[in-house]
Amino acid sequence: MNDRYDAGYGGDHDDRYELVGYDEYGRPIYQPTAQQQPQQQPYDPYAQQQGYGYDPYAAGGQQTGQYPGQSYDTGSQHPVTSYDPYDTGQQAPVPPYDPYGHGAAQGAPGTSYDPYGRAAASGQQPRVAEQTAYIPQQAGPAEETDGRAGDGRSERDYATGQFAFVEEPDTDSEDVIDWLNFTENRTERREEAKRRARSRLVALVVVLALTAVGGVGYLWYAGKLPGLSSSDSKTGTATSAAAQNRDVVVVHLHNTKKGGTSTALLVDNTTTKQGTTVLLPNSLAVADDDGSTTTLAKSVEDDGSSGTREAIDTVLGTEIQGTWRLDTPYLQNLVDIIGNIEIDTNADVPDPDGKKGTAPLVTKGKDRTLGGKAAVAYATYRASGEAQNAQLERFGQVMQGVLRKVSSDAQGATVTVQTLAQILDPSLTDKDLGTFLAKLADLAKGGDYKTALLPVQTDGTLSAQASGSVVKDVLGGSAKSPDKDAAVRVSVQNASGVKGNTEKARIVLLNGGFTFLEGGTASAAQSASKVLYTDAADKENATEVAKTLGLPTSAVTKGSTTSNANVSVVLGQDYEPTSS
Repeated sequence: MNDRYDAGYGGDHDDRYELVGYDEYGRPIYQPTAQQQPQQQPYDPYAQQQGYGYDPYAAGGQQTGQYPGQSYDTGSQHPVTSYDPYDTGQQAPVPPYDPYGHGAAQGAPGTSYDPYGRAAASGQQPRVAEQTAYIPQQAGPAEETDGRAGDGRSERDYATGQFAFVEEPDTDSEDVIDWLNFTENRTERREEAKRRARSRLVALVVVLALTAVGGVGYLWYAGKLPGLSSSDSKTGTATSAAAQNRDVVVVHLHNTKKGGTSTALLVDNTTTKQGTTVLLPNSLAVADDDGSTTTLAKSVEDDGSSGTREAIDTVLGTEIQGTWRLDTPYLQNLVDIIGNIEIDTNADVPDPDGKKGTAPLVTKGKDRTLGGKAAVAYATYRASGEAQNAQLERFGQVMQGVLRKVSSDAQGATVTVQTLAQILDPSLTDKDLGTFLAKLADLAKGGDYKTALLPVQTDGTLSAQASGSVVKDVLGGSAKSPDKDAAVRVSVQNASGVKGNTEKARIVLLNGGFTFLEGGTASAAQSASKVLYTDAADKENATEVAKTLGLPTSAVTKGSTTSNANVSVVLGQDYEPTSS
């Protein structure tokens, strides 16, 4: 079907039908062609505006005028004077079209269908000049702009306005847009929340990882990680025990009432941040100024602070920076100045100035508060039958209790030392001692402080295996006790009643190549001298000692010797010193 406005465009056509308009679907509507009336006035729908032609709205259908000299002949092939855009020309005869399936029968001439419900007249209808039917609200055919209206080959374009269908507003469109926006915004918020959560989780993991690494690093540096200790360093640090830095001060407690001394080393390990009090038994064998072997107690009494400090360095392989002589009156003042101490006591200590039957000055128990007097009594107390090490351990408890109460500030601790008004060793000034005590006080308050007893054998020497945990790990040294094979150690006790016999015997023994050990003076004189040995291997040595002293070999006998001597000699009244 040709849906152009000009049904006869480009070929033969049936002149019995002409295009009268389009239905609501844009399809053309045709009607039978009226008989040509040559002299009929053409119809111009715009005549009213132009001032000529037929005005269909004028009363009575009067003509308003006619353009002079103009005629319209739709059947003529010659150009016309004026152009009507709605002139479709003659149409090819086609059967009438009924869009609704009813109307004139196919092939029945003279019948037509009116889409607006009006019955069409039978037979041929007179053609209204130049009038073209069209659907309301639909634009007419576009004008040909190329000027070739009747050549049958021009194409006419439709304007978009011709199909301006009525659009009903979609009330749901805004709701759909709002829902899409809401969904998009909600999705974006969810994604943003997920990104923030991932960022926080990553930050938390990083913080936890750094904290764990820092904690492990600190424990590793402080030597507190389990399973990392070794025989060379039980502190667990990467630095070997010998390479660690330590500050050491030796303390000698002198009992001014009962006599005797107690010795301890105060150690500040600046590498591991650990403080230690090392208790040294009085039976420890050391070398005196002339190279002979003696005990620690004898060295403190005879050689003084300087000689004893060097002897301890030689035996333990340490480097002591200074000596602190602490007499019992100064210890009492020190405890009173810092405001008493709290320790766990292991014995009831009687009042040295009290009468028998009075309450003890110090009672056994935990967290006992001790003043100056009680602290001194507990530090020097040694029960009947107890070894000297028991009293030495009590002294260590008092020293650690004092360090917990001393100021951790160097200036404050120095003021405390100066308040004591004690005479210190030239190697240690008030400021040096105050600064040293402040460092130890800080460690003691933080729980990084301990007390250790140096294990000494019966002969006063150190076993490398027994003393390794203290000498090597705590002090960073090595045991160097006097060699047993170098010289026979002879302990001499004077029971002759002559005070000078001890010194004469010492000179004779030293000249004979023996090591002299001071055995003290017997409480009562004895008539016969004795040369005693414990091990059978020392019997020959005992015989040589008797000969050197001018004693008969019958004086040699097996018996009990002192702890650090190979041979013990008791000088009796029968001893006659030889000339030196």
